[in-house]
Amino acid sequence: MQTGRGERTVNPPRQPAPHGPIDLHIEELVLHGFAPADRHRIAQAVEAELTRLAAAQGLPGLQHSSGEDARPLQLRGGAFQVKAGAKPQAIGAEIAKAVFGGLRQHARLSAMAARRSQLSRGRGQR
Repeated sequence: MQTGRGERTVNPPRQPAPHGPIDLHIEELVLHGFAPADRHRIAQAVEAELTRLAAAQGLPGLQHSSGEDARPLQLRGGAFQVKAGAKPQAIGAEIAKAVFGGLRQHARLSAMAARRSQLSRGRGQR
């Protein structure tokens, strides 16, 4: 089996609307044990699967500051496993699932932090 692990750099969405457009840029994806000739097909498969997952499941709660002072999110996409000899499309799909899992985790944590912040502000106004 081949594995991959690493951090993903993700630009924040332009509009933090729950179902609005998401601008995703993976600055660097480092994979070990895969054929260099497959890199473009793997990247295309990652893009296609991330698009499919976001359309099917959305990322409600994903919020990040925007503007000039905004920094890219640093997410851990997690680990993935594929069988030796897997096709680039299957490899890309597994990578996308790992990255999407990291985005969903960030969205959940962002939503929880926003709720706590709202509750704290509500208590302070009494």
